Amino acid sequence: MPTVPLRAPESTVPLNAPDAPVPGAPLRDTPDTAPGTVDLLLRRARIDDATAPVDIAVTGGVITAVESEIAEPATVEIDCAGRVVIPGLVESHVHLDKALLDRERANDDGTLARAIAITADLKREFTADSIRDRARRVLEQAIGNGTTAIRAHPDVDPIVGLLGVHTLLELREEFRGRIDLQIVAFPQEGIFRAPGTLALLREGLADGADVIGGCTYNEDSPGECRRHIDLVFELAAEFGVPVDLHADFADDIGDPRFALADYIAEVTDRTGMGGRVTIGHATSLAAREPGDRRRVLRLLADAGVAVVPLPATDMFLGGRTDTANIRRGIAPVRELWAAGVRTAYSSNNIRNAFTPYGNADLLDIGLFLAQTSHLAGPADLTRVLGMATYEAAAVIGIADTYGLRVGAAADLVVLDTRRVADALLDRPDRSYVIKGGRVVARTVRTRELLPVTVG
Repeated sequence: MPTVPLRAPESTVPLNAPDAPVPGAPLRDTPDTAPGTVDLLLRRARIDDATAPVDIAVTGGVITAVESEIAEPATVEIDCAGRVVIPGLVESHVHLDKALLDRERANDDGTLARAIAITADLKREFTADSIRDRARRVLEQAIGNGTTAIRAHPDVDPIVGLLGVHTLLELREEFRGRIDLQIVAFPQEGIFRAPGTLALLREGLADGADVIGGCTYNEDSPGECRRHIDLVFELAAEFGVPVDLHADFADDIGDPRFALADYIAEVTDRTGMGGRVTIGHATSLAAREPGDRRRVLRLLADAGVAVVPLPATDMFLGGRTDTANIRRGIAPVRELWAAGVRTAYSSNNIRNAFTPYGNADLLDIGLFLAQTSHLAGPADLTRVLGMATYEAAAVIGIADTYGLRVGAAADLVVLDTRRVADALLDRPDRSYVIKGGRVVARTVRTRELLPVTVG
């Protein structure tokens, strides 16, 4: 079977999909008592299913060698024993400030409108402590599940002010060295619908938010939605930050407020922001007629707009008014690939009115995306894994320092599986999670089948 490389820059070591599984011994950690010339050495790591395992050397938090066998002594050695090693997983779209609200109030009709209304009510009771406690629990879960970077979208509006932004700024420092946290100033309630939001967005960016967000459909008219987009791009230019928009989020394009992918591509091209603009959800792309969909995907690709499907949320909220042949809108992943649109995926919400599921586990979300998007086989599954690694890293702007290659930051995950192509299917433990060359999480599990005497 020919190998299928994980999508990555040409300078990176590819992760490929193979045929036969490789047997191996259990993982073991063998720290050296005497400091070596290498800080950390991963031995017998499978990074490509078509070739033999390799050794990966790390010094000063950076990968310094990827070779068949490295002779230098190391301060810490981990014998991967043929297990898979991937670069750290990247959550490119998560709402940490609104996570874990399901115990307070569930979404009784499962619609987007109801989710927004419920969350707006709950936000009135938010405190720094409540946001911090819930967000901290999700960050700890994410680290244990192999995530090394997150782009988070805290709400910014007159209801909650900048409480979410400021709390996540504190958490960014608290978790520094364990996970990287980007912060998006996100106007969930709209800009024109929520007077005062524009000034808050500007203040949030001045206070340290990394990205300007948008909620392009949450205005009263298509004209105001387009003006919302214009304002977001103006703020991006003013503060020199990327753009990340919640857009195109509906079962179809009957409401023109949910059919603005074309306009976003146009503004991106006009403002020279290609490569720094992302659309989340994009569910109504799947409802366009094939010819129109191809046209819009070409516009997005040519303009350099990335798309991030959020399947757990998109499947839960979609098709709520359908009574037969219920639509399950997810952005058309295979067509996005074919059109050359950069495409990642992420968890979005975790256990709240928008998404009552989730454990901050990107491999689980990737398997769900594959199952619901008619994706299967080594080539597809390896590419889906690439959406949560190299593609997501490019979406959040860290591609220059990311990957399984010499010179990249040593953000790595040892998976308890021996085929890259099985990384989603096996639901493997994250045996070791490495951030900046240091082990920040470890999972050890024992499962034993016991003999049974019959008769």
